[in-house]
Parts: sequence; structure tokens; C-alpha cells
Amino acid sequence: MNRKIPPPIFILFLLGFLALEGLSWGGEEQTITLRGKPLTLMGEKAQVGKTLPKVRLPDLRLNMIDLQSLKGKVTILSIVPSLDTPTCDKQTHILSEENKGLDKIANLITISRDLPFAQKRFAKEARINNIKFLSDYRDAEFGKLSGLLIEENRLLARAVFVLDQNGIIRYLEIVSELANLPDMEKAMEFARSL
Repeated sequence: MNRKIPPPIFILFLLGFLALEGLSWGGEEQTITLRGKPLTLMGEKAQVGKTLPKVRLPDLRLNMIDLQSLKGKVTILSIVPSLDTPTCDKQTHILSEENKGLDKIANLITISRDLPFAQKRFAKEARINNIKFLSDYRDAEFGKLSGLLIEENRLLARAVFVLDQNGIIRYLEIVSELANLPDMEKAMEFARSL
């Protein structure tokens, strides 16, 4: 059967196909910036309503922690590029010091690509002991599976997730300008509402 496709439908089909060809991340290219310079995020985009990827990350003592083991409590994941930068330092201190009692009822987690040894030094010097630090240094598996791995420098994008007791992402903010802080108060308030 030799049927002609009407031109308007064909053009729409072609435009849709071409648009999808150039995109990644489930149909939309995800970029962030660092002081205005575009950076590309790699991997499968984390989404509200989805569960965290199945990943095991080392803690400060090199114990492998399965992110699925966080179920049972509300969890805040604070993702930072490197703890040895002022913005990451501030983001981590806000989570630790301004959580208004969430550290007693929720999991507070910071994930970065820093080595566990650097994370341990940071936690000791900052006197932070109410946050669990996890490192994605090995092969950036968390970054790839959450869509937060920055292609250009292999660091993680700055973000904050709130997970419910079942490990489902209920709140997600990926900061569009890497040098800026996420709205930590909004994320913590959301966590309190769960």
C-alpha cells in the first residue's frame, strides 16, 4: 500500500525526530553553569516520584552503604561538588546546624566525589557529626545514575533531594548555577512535612 503522508503531519514528525536526536536525559538536554560557563550533566535524570538508583557508596570508614538502606526514615541528600570549596562548606554547615531537629528524625546525607579521607578530615575540622558522608569517588556511579555527573570536570552538580520513608524522591532541586546554594530551608521544610 503506497500512501502519502500529509505534509503537515510529516513535518511535525520530522521536527519531533530531529529534536529528540539532539537531546539526552529523557528528552531534554540538561545543562548548568559555573560562573556563566555551560556545563553538561551526564546520565539518567533523577525525577520526583522515582526511587533512588541502586548504588553502594563508601562512608568515612570505607564501609559500603547501600542507598536503599536509607528506607524507613525521611532522608535529605545534599549533593556537593567538593567539600573544600566555600559554597559546599556552607551548604553542609546549613544542613548540619540549621536543620531544626531533623537530624533526630531523618537521615542527613552529604554526597560528593571527594575521597572518604578528605570527607573525614572535613567533618572533623568542621565538627560535624550529625551528617553521614558518602563518596562517589570510585566510578561516579551515583552521578551517572542520578544525572548529576558533570561531563567537563567529573564532579557532581549541586543538588538537594528529599526522600520519603520508602526511598522515593519527593523533592528535588538541581542548582542551575554551580556557585549558588540550593534552597536548603525549603528542602528541610519539605522534609518536615513528610
